[in-house]
Amino acid sequence: MTAGGASPTLVGRRPVIVVLTSHWLALFGHGLILTALISWLFVLPLQIRGRADNPYIGIVAFMVIPAVFFAGLALVPLGIFLGKRRVEKLLEAEIVDRRLALRQFITFLGVTAAVNIVIGTQLTYRAVDYMETSQFCGQSCHVMKPEFMAHTESAHARVACVDCHVGEGATGWIESKAAGTRQLIEVSLNNFPRPIPSALESNRLVPARETCETCHWVEKFGAVRLRVIRKFGDDEANTPTDTVLMMLIGGSIMPGIHGAHFGPGVEIHFAAADQKRQTIPWVEYRNTKTGESRTYLASGTTPESSKRFPVYQMQCVDCHNRPSHTFDPADRALDKALMTGFVPAGLPFIKKKGLELLQANYATSEEAARKIPAGLDEYYRQAYPEVYSKRAADITGAGSALLDVYNHNVFPDLKVGWGTYPNNLGHIDSPGCFRCHDGDHASADGKAAITQDCSACHVSLAVEETAPEVLKTLGLSDRLDALKKP
Repeated sequence: MTAGGASPTLVGRRPVIVVLTSHWLALFGHGLILTALISWLFVLPLQIRGRADNPYIGIVAFMVIPAVFFAGLALVPLGIFLGKRRVEKLLEAEIVDRRLALRQFITFLGVTAAVNIVIGTQLTYRAVDYMETSQFCGQSCHVMKPEFMAHTESAHARVACVDCHVGEGATGWIESKAAGTRQLIEVSLNNFPRPIPSALESNRLVPARETCETCHWVEKFGAVRLRVIRKFGDDEANTPTDTVLMMLIGGSIMPGIHGAHFGPGVEIHFAAADQKRQTIPWVEYRNTKTGESRTYLASGTTPESSKRFPVYQMQCVDCHNRPSHTFDPADRALDKALMTGFVPAGLPFIKKKGLELLQANYATSEEAARKIPAGLDEYYRQAYPEVYSKRAADITGAGSALLDVYNHNVFPDLKVGWGTYPNNLGHIDSPGCFRCHDGDHASADGKAAITQDCSACHVSLAVEETAPEVLKTLGLSDRLDALKKP
């Protein structure tokens, strides 16, 4: 025995083991850490490229496992603290070389910290990287399915959600994560709004100058752009007609659409009477270069009554409010499918019957999946048995295409239907431009009004014409017809 009464054989014992096993919480923490490490090693090869094929595997790899790992790390020191008295008694009774014990304990802490830093930074970076993918936003969160489906077919399909929905710098990043936390809580409690309001409607939209204008220069001269709108009739032949417009985009050196609204020195403010900004009772035009200023009021509105509404400065998204999440009306969506050949335009009355099936009321997407293809099949089998016998495959394909059109625009469980999200670009399917350019907004003295002159925005080269000559002249007629499926 030594002077202290402890056995010399205990000098070499490692006090770290005593410290780490001093309380059941510490042992439980070690178990969580080990479980997380092993699980992480299994799923890491699936995620090594930084993009997950399955969004739920990504959630497990970058959210669940790290949560388990860090929970274990938190429990270990807590258990050590709670078992402090027992550790002190064991150290006094059994350990002679306290310097060795201290070195071993510091070594353990250093190794643990190093492992923590390596794994923690790896997981944190990858978690953030994964959470900023469009796949995470759209497929991991069921409530965002409509926006994700529309995004996949937009001109911005290869632009990540965060490029438009997260502001600049650390502040924008923090605000986006705070918003994500709020949304996660709402989804977990199942009290999220149905339908999900647009960012413009909820007033949470990142300003266009921080997003759109990083790629699109609003004052750049844009000259003109040709637009062809093909519609199909509800007659037996589904007769196509074309509207051809030359859009006067304009810019800094040309009036046009952009020049009139965002030219040098131009600032436009407006009051909105509703959250979707579809009713605009008051508009103010200013030109800081010329000093010109004009105010317009909708009929029945007074300067005093307009003051109770919030005022906004016009930006890109007030017109381009669905740049990446466009939901078409049923008529337009079906016309696109007919024009591009996904639905054969040669099937008799396909436009009329297809529109009828698309606009029917279905309680669920599953009900639509049963009734739309079956309804089309039944229609041709009874009304056109000869066509049905010859073109059964085309009819089946048309049924699938109609269902695809429906599934990209209507989501019954989220209360998203035809027209839920109006598109302000244009004035055919929703008020759009006519929210201000309706001929009803005039100055207080009645001497001036916001123009409704069609030629201010576009030149009509053809309006719902069958085989318009201008398309033949431009060499587009045959190209458009080649897209159709007979």
